[in-house]
Amino acid sequence: SLVVDQLWRYPVKSLAGERLTTAEVRGDGIAGDRLVHVRGPEGVRTSRIQHRMLGLHGTLGADGDPLVDGIPWRDRKALDLVRSAAGGDAWLAAHDGLDRFDVLPLLVITDGAVKELGRDVRRLRPNLVIGGVEGMGEAAWPGAELHIGEVVIALDSRRPRCPMTTVDPDTLERDPEVLRDI
Repeated sequence: SLVVDQLWRYPVKSLAGERLTTAEVRGDGIAGDRLVHVRGPEGVRTSRIQHRMLGLHGTLGADGDPLVDGIPWRDRKALDLVRSAAGGDAWLAAHDGLDRFDVLPLLVITDGAVKELGRDVRRLRPNLVIGGVEGMGEAAWPGAELHIGEVVIALDSRRPRCPMTTVDPDTLERDPEVLRDI
């Protein structure tokens, strides 16, 4: 039988996220997910290019406001941390529209796929990890639905892995060979 094995949220887009024990799932994804973006003159700045951003951790404070390494996102110290990772012309901006997600508001992966890929789950940046799946069983899921309590999640499509997966979450070293394996 399938179970929700892990829940993840990324309050600041492109920063490392936080593992949760419970989450409110809404039509626009997990409450508190990707509420703040790092921006630059070119628009949203992500760790696809500025991979050192993954060395910072986005969490939600008790008041529901995003934090950068434990510092409120509006604090100058948080901005200084972000600029050290994303460039001196970066800034932080709140954003709550559906376009704050690259494709869809939830990324679902299975424990079988994580094991098959042989990668740290943090590289894959899921919102939900479904446990109890053998191998790449999720490959046959597009068009299906997950029913978790009262929540119904439509499984729209299988996502290609992005360059963020090449960054080791602990050392921040890049290994482009990872994409060849996925």
